[in-house]
Amino acid sequence: MTYTFQPRGVCSRAMSVEVDDQGVIRDLQVVGGCNGNLQGISALVKGMKAEEAIARLKGINCGGRGTSCPDQFARGLEAAMAQK
Repeated sequence: MTYTFQPRGVCSRAMSVEVDDQGVIRDLQVVGGCNGNLQGISALVKGMKAEEAIARLKGINCGGRGTSCPDQFARGLEAAMAQK
């Protein structure tokens, strides 16, 4: 299943994640934000269980914003998994 959401309070404008039936992340695409960093995050979470990615990334802060692109990804993924 593919879930698309708009992050809040960060530079990226949209995130789209594909999760298989076993809860494994198959793909992550991010529009906007720090391209190199987000490509790195995308490469790292591919093949990872959604629950593990959420646990590792939720709560990361960027520049005192109280959130970050990884945090927004984790929060969006968490909301998507709750809809399953």
